[in-house]
Amino acid sequence: MERMNSPLHDDDNDDERKGKVVTTTGMPALMDELIEEILLRIPASSLVRLRNSVCSSWRTLISSSQFAKDHLRRSMAVDPALTHPRIAYYSSSYSYPIIGIFSARSVFENPPREPTKVVAYEGRRCRSIIGSCNGLLCLHDDELEGRAMLWNPCTGFTSLPLKIGGLFNYCGFGYDHVNDKYKLFGTVIKKSGEFVTRIFTFGPKSKWRTIQDFPNRLHHPDNKASVVGWTGRFVSGTGTLNWLLCSGLDSFVAVLSVDLVKETYSQFSAPSRDSDDDRSVFPRLFILGGCLAVCCETKKTHWTLWLLKDYGVPQSWTKLAIIRKHPPLINYCLNDVLRPMYMLKSDVLLAKSPSGILILCNVKDGSISVPNIDSSSDGMTKHPPLYRGSGSRIFHVYHESLVSPSHFGLPSCSSEMRLFKPSL
Repeated sequence: MERMNSPLHDDDNDDERKGKVVTTTGMPALMDELIEEILLRIPASSLVRLRNSVCSSWRTLISSSQFAKDHLRRSMAVDPALTHPRIAYYSSSYSYPIIGIFSARSVFENPPREPTKVVAYEGRRCRSIIGSCNGLLCLHDDELEGRAMLWNPCTGFTSLPLKIGGLFNYCGFGYDHVNDKYKLFGTVIKKSGEFVTRIFTFGPKSKWRTIQDFPNRLHHPDNKASVVGWTGRFVSGTGTLNWLLCSGLDSFVAVLSVDLVKETYSQFSAPSRDSDDDRSVFPRLFILGGCLAVCCETKKTHWTLWLLKDYGVPQSWTKLAIIRKHPPLINYCLNDVLRPMYMLKSDVLLAKSPSGILILCNVKDGSISVPNIDSSSDGMTKHPPLYRGSGSRIFHVYHESLVSPSHFGLPSCSSEMRLFKPSL
């Protein structure tokens, strides 16, 4: 480093032989570019640990909004491993103010005897997870007419709670990539019983804005199709939140979308159900590898997993896997489908079975195994350990990033969510 900052000499230069020193210009700028390029290649969690132990110029760079965007863009496009995919979960049946988090990759990579460890965070009240986007989790609670806030588990920062003014019926969280805005969508049931559809744009001066009503029965001939699921699935790069529309009377299945950029609605066809399917078992919509995926029961003997390769183009629905129904994985009382969570290299799928067991399924040979996940420290004592069953835990996949609520004008703090310390 000292050599690079010292004067450069050229043995064949006449000026040097005459006793003059030749210097070059532009080196500090070049060094800054190299440093930034090196830092962009470091995982977000490592940068967070380094942030308070490096020089002020590096700390300023790592904490900047532009660096967070560049790091996210590079890691997702060039090296997804830098994003460190994580799975966050909460309890939907018991009032635990706790969110558990574990590494998605460790579930696939750890030897059978080496458990994947759960790290738990405790908040001031019980919260559900609406969705995730660019490393941010959108949390929601029903107290005081409902409140929502953003949290980046990697950096520890949260936004101040946003008052919703009612209870959510349908909702979703995503990113408007055209206008560089994070948005919360929801149909809200007000105290008066009135339904309103709103979008909130997170920022220093943003407020709830009422838009056209959510068309949860859009364009179906018998008008009996309904939305399946509470929260919309966000597809990165499209700016859309997506739900399934299904009819219990026939094979009608469609994807209903909210465009967060234009704030308009649309729909397109999803894979139709088989004529032998049980109509009480509705298909479900998921995100796998950044694409929409639909899992449905087929002929009562297996689950079929479809992937939408080209968003909005029904012809691009591709059959990704056919997974046989193993009896221990079925719960006939719930009438549910397999719920895919994360897929590694298009070979092994991590999923939640209808029986509540988390499984690793090799989609090529059909083999099934149960991952060893140590949830003993998550504080959810009324639930079974994750290696035995998920109970009523709800799971969300997110990717670590440096994005902070302060980057888009929101006051942020690090005191709302803290590491959970179980009592001895």
